[in-house]
Amino acid sequence: MDIYKEIHLDKDSPQHLYMQLFYKIRQLIMEGKIKVNQKLPPIRQLANTLGVNTSTIVNAYGLLDKEGFVYKKIGSGTFVSSKEEDTSGNSMLQKYPIDEDIRLMDRGQIQIKENMISFASATPTSDLFPVDDFKILLNEVLDRDQGDAFGYQESQGYYPLRESLVDYLKEINIQTNPENVQIISGAQQGIDVIAKAFVDYKDTIIVERPTYTGAIGTFRSRGAKIVSIPISKDGIDLDLLEENMKEHKPKFVYLMPNFQNPTGYSYSREKKLKIIELAQKYNTFIVEDDYLSDLSFYNHDNSTLKSLDERDRIIYIKSFSKIFMPGLRLGFLVLPQSIHHKILAAKHTSDISTSGLNQRVFDLYLRKGIWKKHILYMEKIYRERFDVMKNCIEKYFKDIGVSYSLPEGGLNFWFSLPKGYDANKLYMDGAKNNILILPGSIFFPSQNESRFFRLSIAAVYPKGIEIGIKGLAQVIREFIKKDRRKRKGQDSYMPLL
Repeated sequence: MDIYKEIHLDKDSPQHLYMQLFYKIRQLIMEGKIKVNQKLPPIRQLANTLGVNTSTIVNAYGLLDKEGFVYKKIGSGTFVSSKEEDTSGNSMLQKYPIDEDIRLMDRGQIQIKENMISFASATPTSDLFPVDDFKILLNEVLDRDQGDAFGYQESQGYYPLRESLVDYLKEINIQTNPENVQIISGAQQGIDVIAKAFVDYKDTIIVERPTYTGAIGTFRSRGAKIVSIPISKDGIDLDLLEENMKEHKPKFVYLMPNFQNPTGYSYSREKKLKIIELAQKYNTFIVEDDYLSDLSFYNHDNSTLKSLDERDRIIYIKSFSKIFMPGLRLGFLVLPQSIHHKILAAKHTSDISTSGLNQRVFDLYLRKGIWKKHILYMEKIYRERFDVMKNCIEKYFKDIGVSYSLPEGGLNFWFSLPKGYDANKLYMDGAKNNILILPGSIFFPSQNESRFFRLSIAAVYPKGIEIGIKGLAQVIREFIKKDRRKRKGQDSYMPLL
């Protein structure tokens, strides 16, 4: 019972206690801390241990049973099932060994070999970080605030920073006030906090198809039903979106309207306005992840949904990971007034507060106008990489059998192999040639669509882009040729009819 005594359920959380317990036990099972065929504690015994009603335990066990994590023996109790193993006895991790590596690579958390060209990582090269400016501002904060710089901030965030962010937002036509701003430790935490505040087991979330893998993982961890709507060059399919909003009544719709990850597509202004109308019509919220609207090179309208929102239907997420320093873990939400209390409670249960020192330094970074200088610098660097990438794609990807639509900004380029070809296999061929791509399968809630792949310019210098794209074009050419030979060599069968 010792492992169960460590479970903490927050009675002040907006999330039901049985849902909290469901997630905690599920995590222990997935981590192997509760073994296959091990018996879970009797209902009354666990209720006494945790100080909750027996109905909380009954409901949590019921969900674990429905999801296949446990099984029940009449008269004996509840036991952990072998859900994580397939019929051949191979674990999912063994069956798909590259999946987790690929997800970590996308977040810049895997060390790339020195001679590799990585189009997989969307994390900027470290030489772009404003280290000298940060060092000066850090010392200024320490001299000014002394030990206060290391104390907890209020859960909503350091108030002067929220004031500075209000001024920053005016630059992109978002009008708000400090009370509507919630500081977060990066966009991923923002997604997680919103999910905690809104999503219960089996609730519906609508997303783009494809979409950010971190969002898929978060929504899945809440037990949500994920409905994905395909997007094209000018945005999400509005007819399908409305049809599914009407049918499923989602808790919210998660979108990236500018330079979407992974496709690089941007929504037309007409679609942006229509989406806000639909949110009002079906009484739901739109979660706008403003991934990269700062890096608009050739798109003349990179308006955010929030800047067009006159009905308070948009929950706006902004992170500075791609344009500042990803390791600082800083971002913010702009919230509709009606949901402040829910988000604040969910943020408090996540980490109490975001680093006070980082918030104070970033406040000065904004107040002194240094961020404007840095954004112009980043835009110049990334535009050069973007233009080299665009020219190389047009030069080397011509007539190799790959489909694509070039974006007008951002860091990502999206490609499709011919039908029937597998980008996971292309990933392996590329890696053997020291070129890393990101297979598109991780960006889909269901991993059936495997012919897509993403290339990012964030972590590649212009010279490396030229070498990498030229080399990748040859890898793709050989890959398609090799696969075609295999298909031709396969035996054919005629039906006996």
